[in-house]
Amino acid sequence: MIKLLQLLNEVKENIKDFASTRLKGAEKITDTTQKAGGLSLLTYKHYKVKLLYYKKAAAGKLDLDDAKKEFNKTLKSISLNMTQTEFQTEMGRLEVLGELLIQNKNKND
Repeated sequence: MIKLLQLLNEVKENIKDFASTRLKGAEKITDTTQKAGGLSLLTYKHYKVKLLYYKKAAAGKLDLDDAKKEFNKTLKSISLNMTQTEFQTEMGRLEVLGELLIQNKNKND
């Protein structure tokens, strides 16, 4: 049983690898949607904000305590009074921070 648990823990991806993989996808989507223009720019804004966080996490420079604070601050800031661009940007920020925090939590569980 202990060997099975060790194996499962080894399979879990660390936050640097996770962020690096997610960064590649976000860069591709950001590039594609920026080129497409129009309403795709909302998706561009959503993914553009993620790049900095993925880059920091991939480099091992994401402060998890700061990330938790920023996640909670962002969560509280989202409202129906925002523009579509503001909404997509903040939802992207919330999503990337949540992904990274959950990945780190799952790695440590």
